[in-house]
Amino acid sequence: MFKNEKFNSVFWISAITLGGFVLAGVIFPTAFAKGADRALTFTTSSFGWLYLISIFIFTVFLIYLAIGKYGKVRLGGQDEKPAYSLFTWIGMLFSAGFGISLVFYGVGEPMSHFNHPPLPGIEPLSEQAARVAMGYSFFHYGVSQWTVFALVGLIIAYFQFRRQQNGLISTSLTPLIGNRQKLKNGIDILAVVATVMGVATSIGLGIMQINGGLSTVVGISTGTWPQLGIIAIMTVLFLFSSTTGLDKGIKWLSNLNLGTALLLMLFVFITGPTVFILDTLVVGIGDYISNFINYSFRLNPYTGNTWSREWTVFYWAWAIAWSPFVGAFVARVSRGRTIREFILGVMVAPPAVALLWISVFGGTALHLDLFQGANIAAAVNTDITSAIFTLYEQLPISFLISIITMLLILTFLVTSADSAVFILSSMTTGGSLNPPVKVRIIWGILISSIATVLLLSSGLTGLQTASIVAALPFTLILLAMTFTLFTVLKKDAADQPVVIEQKKKKQKLA
Repeated sequence: MFKNEKFNSVFWISAITLGGFVLAGVIFPTAFAKGADRALTFTTSSFGWLYLISIFIFTVFLIYLAIGKYGKVRLGGQDEKPAYSLFTWIGMLFSAGFGISLVFYGVGEPMSHFNHPPLPGIEPLSEQAARVAMGYSFFHYGVSQWTVFALVGLIIAYFQFRRQQNGLISTSLTPLIGNRQKLKNGIDILAVVATVMGVATSIGLGIMQINGGLSTVVGISTGTWPQLGIIAIMTVLFLFSSTTGLDKGIKWLSNLNLGTALLLMLFVFITGPTVFILDTLVVGIGDYISNFINYSFRLNPYTGNTWSREWTVFYWAWAIAWSPFVGAFVARVSRGRTIREFILGVMVAPPAVALLWISVFGGTALHLDLFQGANIAAAVNTDITSAIFTLYEQLPISFLISIITMLLILTFLVTSADSAVFILSSMTTGGSLNPPVKVRIIWGILISSIATVLLLSSGLTGLQTASIVAALPFTLILLAMTFTLFTVLKKDAADQPVVIEQKKKKQKLA
C-alpha cells in the first residue's frame, strides 16, 4: 500500500493535518466556530481582490487557447479518440462540478437577491430586483466558475496524456520550480487540503438541504441527529460506490444525475410559467453578457458593503478549493479530446445547463412571488435549505417531485464524494490512475468526518470559511500553473516540427 516515500509524506501529512482539524472541531467547538468566523472575515476582506482578478485572468487565458493555434492540440495521442460519449462526459462534468450547489442555490440565490438586492438603490421584491437577481445568479453559475475547473483539468490532462507524466498538481509546476521534492510535496499537500475542504463544503450544503427538504415535506425536524443520519447513509453509499471504479459507479451515477435533473427541469418548465421562463432566460443572458466585466471586478471598498465578499468572493474561492479535485477528475475523463473541444465543452456545456436550471427554477419562483403572492422569498430568507421545496408546494404532485429531488441531491452527494475520493487517492499515491481501495476508504471517512465537524460546530459559516481559507494559497499556485502551461505549450509547439522531421528521416532510412 505504501510503496514510495512521496506517497508516504503527502498522504501522512495531509491526513494528520485534516485529522487535527477534525479533532479541534470536536474538542473545542465554540473556539473553532469563533476562529472560523474571524478567518472568514479576514480572508474575504483582505484578499477578495485576488480571487476576482485571478478568475478573470484564467478566463481570458482559456479563451485565447481555445481560439488560437493551440486549440488543435490533442490531449493524448494524435489519433486518440475520446473515451466517453458526449452525454456521459457532460454528465460527469455536471455531477462533479456543481450538481449539489446548483440544486441548493438554484432557487435560493435568485430569491435571496430578490429579497436583498446586490446593487444599491433597488427596492427589494420589485421587478428591477428580480431582474438583477437573475443576472447575478447567471454570472455566478456561468463561465467564470467553470474557468477554474477547465484550467486545472487542462493542465493536468496535458501533462498526463500529452507528456506522459503523472497527474499531480506539482508535476505541472516542474518547469518553474524544478525537481525540488519537498516543495513539490508541499504543493500536493495544499492541493489535497483545498480539495477536502471544498468537497466537505458541498457535502455539508447537500446534507443541510436534504434535512430542509425532509422538514418541509414530511415534518422531520432540522438539527444534529437527522443530519448525522443523512451523513451516515451517504457515507455508506459512496464508500460502496468508490470500490466499483470510475467506469461503473461514477459513470452510472453521473448519467442518472444528469437525466433526473433534466426531467425535473422539464417538469417545472411545463407546469410553471413557461413563457415567463423563456423571457427570463433571454433577458438574463443579455444582462449577463452586458454586465460581465463590471460584475467580474465588483467590490465595495467605498461603502464597506460586504455583499460581494459574501457571494461572489465565496463562489470563486469555493471553485478554487474544488479545482484540484474537479480539474483532476475532468482531466481523467477527457483523454482524447483536443484543447479546443475540452475548453468549449467544460466552459460552455455545464454552465449552459446551469443557466437553464436557474431560469426554470428561479424564474418560476420569481413569477410566483411577483404575480401570485407566494412569498417564497420570505421562506428562503428564513431557511435557504428549504427553497426548492417551498417552490414545489406551488406546483402539482409536489410530494413526489420533492422526494425525487431529495434522492437527486443524495446521488449528487454520492457522486461528488465518490469522485473526490478517487482523485484524492490518486493524488496521494503518486498520481495513480487506479488507486488502492484501502486508500479510497480512508479518504472517504476523513471527508465525511470534516463535513460533520463543520456542520455541527459552525454550520453554513464554517462551510464557507473552509473553502475560502483553503483556496487562498492555492490561488497563487493556479497563477503559477497558468504560466507554466503557456511556456510548455510554446516549447512543445516549437519542438514539434523537429520531431516530425526526425520521424521522416527514420522512415526514409528504414
